[in-house]
Parts: sequence; C-alpha cells; structure tokens
Amino acid sequence: MEISQEIYDFLWNYFIRPMYTREGYNAYNTLLYGFLLGLGIILTYNYIIKRFKIRVDERLIYAATPMILFGSTTRALVDGKVLEPNPLILTPGIFFTASFLLLPAFIADARLKTYPKISASWGLLLSSYPLYLFISHAVRPYAYALTLLYTAIFSIPIVLYYRFKPFDRVFYIAALSHMYDLASTIVAIHYYNHYEVHWIEGMLSENFGPFILYPWKLLILAAVYYGVKYLVPDENERRYWYFATFVLGLGPGIRDPTQLTLGA
Repeated sequence: MEISQEIYDFLWNYFIRPMYTREGYNAYNTLLYGFLLGLGIILTYNYIIKRFKIRVDERLIYAATPMILFGSTTRALVDGKVLEPNPLILTPGIFFTASFLLLPAFIADARLKTYPKISASWGLLLSSYPLYLFISHAVRPYAYALTLLYTAIFSIPIVLYYRFKPFDRVFYIAALSHMYDLASTIVAIHYYNHYEVHWIEGMLSENFGPFILYPWKLLILAAVYYGVKYLVPDENERRYWYFATFVLGLGPGIRDPTQLTLGA
C-alpha cells in the first residue's frame, strides 16, 4: 500500500498535476515526453511516410498546419478558461488527440492521391470552432500584435541567410516557426510576467533574462540542422526530421500568444 501511494504521489507531482496547474516541465516529464515524442516520430515515419511512399516537402507542412492550429488553439482555450480541462486537450494529451484525428485523413490522402487536400481541409474544419471561440473571447489583441512584430524582427537574419545561402526549404520553414515560438515566449515573459515552462530554457531565462533565448534557439536550430544533415543520409527521412522540428516550433508558437490574447 505504501509503495502504491509513493507511485501515485510521484505520478501526481511530476506528470498529472503539471498538466492542470501550468507549473511547467521538470526533469522527469521532460525525459519521458521527449522519449515518447522521438518514438512517435520514428513510428510515424516507418509506418506512414515510408509505407505510403510520401515525399516530405512543403505539402506535408500544408497538410499538418491546420491540425496544429486546431490542437494549439484548443489547448490555449483551456488555459483561457474558455474550455474545461480534460486530459485529451491538455499537454501532452492534445498531441495524441490531434495526431489521432489527422491520421485517417492523411491515409485517405495517400490512398486517393489527393495529398494534402483532405488533411488540410479536415484540419481547417476542426479548427473553425476553436478559432471562433478564440476570436469571441479575445481580451488582449495587443499581445498577438507584439508577437507578430517580434517574429518579424527575429526572422530577418534567417531570411537574409536563406536568401544568400539557401538551405533545405523544409528546415527554413521550421526555423521560421521557431522564431514565432520564440517571439511568443519573449512577449509572455517580458511584457506579461509569465515564465518559461521548459526545464533548461526556464533556467536560462531566469538567470539571464528572456532575450538570452534568441541565441540559444539559434544554436539549437543550427545543431539540429547540421546534426540531421550529416547523420541521416536519406533525403526524405532527413526532411521528415526537419518537419518534426517545424511541428515543435509552430505548436507552442500558436498556443502562447493565443493564451495571452485570452488573458491567461
């Protein structure tokens, strides 16, 4: 009985409670969620991308973006107290929910050779209601305007670098999505006294201020780009890992300013 209680307390303190309280990530859930994310990426590539011979390019981004919009906006609506908390629409549950909803449309696209039309249309349809709730409950539109402004500023070096020394276009879009994510984080911390929920980034911003996250983000992006470029010889698989990087940037990039605009 005592061991069972200890297990329950551990799960509650490090996994369950943080979903509801927004207290952020810790070493335990960061490692587990990171492992599950990596496993999900590998399984999706092996059993969906390879099996249906899908070429990874901008069309995969077009197919997934509306569903990311649905998932991220829905998650933000919980923090904005527009929707009631539920494990299926909290982090990390919303990732599984959105993936489960996208998978049938994605398979249909591959079989019917309509890729990415069905996936994108399905995602846009699901996104329509969360977007309506967001617009109708917005109380701080200035927060979103600030996020877009900082996104444009942070993106300038990447756009210029890409123009004069082009690199993989999928990763280029992924890098821009991370500038969106970075902008939303800095606006939340600098203007609205929020804090960085991720483990390492939280320590950096607490000790050096939120703008330290800009060079940190660029360093991480460079490491991902060149690491994948030289460690993954297959072009399609390499681009798929770049696509995964895009998802990790766009998701929180949409969620955070939506939360701020809702007053959360």
